[in-house]
Amino acid sequence: MALLAKGRIFVTAVVAVLALATGAQAAASCGKTGAGFEAWKPEFAAEARAEGVGPKGLAALAGATYATRTISVDRGIHKAFSGSVEDFMKRRGGAAIISKGRALKKSNAALFSKIESNYGVSPGVLLAIWGMETGFGSAMGNQNTVSAILTLAYDCRRPEFFYPHAIAALKLVDRGALTASSVGAAHGEIGHTQFLPGNVLKYGVGSGNLRDKATALASTANFLKGHGWRAGASAESNIGAIAGWNSASVYQQAIARIATAIDGD
Repeated sequence: MALLAKGRIFVTAVVAVLALATGAQAAASCGKTGAGFEAWKPEFAAEARAEGVGPKGLAALAGATYATRTISVDRGIHKAFSGSVEDFMKRRGGAAIISKGRALKKSNAALFSKIESNYGVSPGVLLAIWGMETGFGSAMGNQNTVSAILTLAYDCRRPEFFYPHAIAALKLVDRGALTASSVGAAHGEIGHTQFLPGNVLKYGVGSGNLRDKATALASTANFLKGHGWRAGASAESNIGAIAGWNSASVYQQAIARIATAIDGD
């Protein structure tokens, strides 16, 4: 997965809604191993209920398990973004993303034209993110989404970051956009371009089904627009919006380079 801190700029509305939960959140003790996860779940359930999570979401929480693989991936996340941008692009198959991205831009011209008309976001950056995140939908992950995001909300490393996304995931279960058995990437990201649950609530468009290609790409454009993407400007000039997607400098630079190559074809 290509997350360092995807969507690190939290949804303002979500933060505002969850501000009241800060004190309650502190009461739910974090853990460094899975030993306390089952005891933590009822504490978190009380907080989730107070935040408006309904029966389906609470049932998904009750059935969640400690995601050992998620923790393993999280502990190695910085290594995945080490080295130069050239090294990063080589590891992530930058040349292949450019090649296939150019072909998909042509074969999906009407879709990308509609998205650019609606959001002002050029095709290249969407194709770059799509290719980088899931190989254009070929690898959207097989980790249980609810278990992954709850594990990270419980884990002591970054509980404050993942807490609102865990609440959001349970709300998405209530809405039917997720189920207790939905799968995605190791950090709980969803769909073709790998949205964190809180960002699905804020930026997801249409049906909100991010396993649908068109919905995921339009939602990604909406996210970038919401993070300051300037229509008509180059990807390099819009690096700040890309930084909203992922805070790793090598990722941002790689996406900008790939996007420029695709749009320049």
